[in-house]
Amino acid sequence: MSILITSDWVEFNVLKELLEATDGNLASHITALEKVGYLEVRKAFVGKKPNTSFRITKEGKKAFKDHIDGLEQLIKKSI
Repeated sequence: MSILITSDWVEFNVLKELLEATDGNLASHITALEKVGYLEVRKAFVGKKPNTSFRITKEGKKAFKDHIDGLEQLIKKSI
């Protein structure tokens, strides 16, 4: 989510490389995030090759912000 929140559309292979994830692992996470409406999927062809890209939705941005806010509160309590 931190990659998606700082970008517009991010290609599957770029995410896979940045996260050092396997195809299956990344696909599982993408599916879960798509199910709850946190990201949007775009499928297209570049030449004859399929190309899948993702971007964070408004709901995803809010959920990510809420998550970061929660982490900040935990840190403040432990200091």
